[in-house]
Amino acid sequence: MKADQPLDNPGVVAFPPLIWLVNAVISVLVHLFIGLPIMRYGACLVCGIVFIFLAPTLALWALIRMKAAGTNVHPAKPALVIVRDGPFRVTRNPMYLALCLVQIALGFFLNDWITLLFVVPLALIFHYGVVLREERYLTAKFGEPYLQYKREVPRWI
Repeated sequence: MKADQPLDNPGVVAFPPLIWLVNAVISVLVHLFIGLPIMRYGACLVCGIVFIFLAPTLALWALIRMKAAGTNVHPAKPALVIVRDGPFRVTRNPMYLALCLVQIALGFFLNDWITLLFVVPLALIFHYGVVLREERYLTAKFGEPYLQYKREVPRWI
């Protein structure tokens, strides 16, 4: 690739699972010093189980659909096609949504409002550091077909 050619990837700020991991570690460390219980632990445990089941199911479904469509999953690699089926019919970002659901599950498992609310900075980092960059990249690469997809499917849910 020539030095004057743009990279064929969105240039996200960091690998999204790493963003989640850093966020999760910080949230747990804060939890160790400040704990604000959400509700009775039994109810929190049930909520945590629901979210921890939903998150990997959603992520795996998205991964399978991306592989079946023949495109790259890692955001540092070029997008080859626009995936419109599976969870991509409901949300344009099922994998990032799944990582947010894991953060919510962590908050419920720890029965802690602080850890649960760490989903907000996580979603903001994903939004500004990953999603908007991907959208600019996909618009430039695919043009009107991607813009049509954006009009039809919500960014998150």
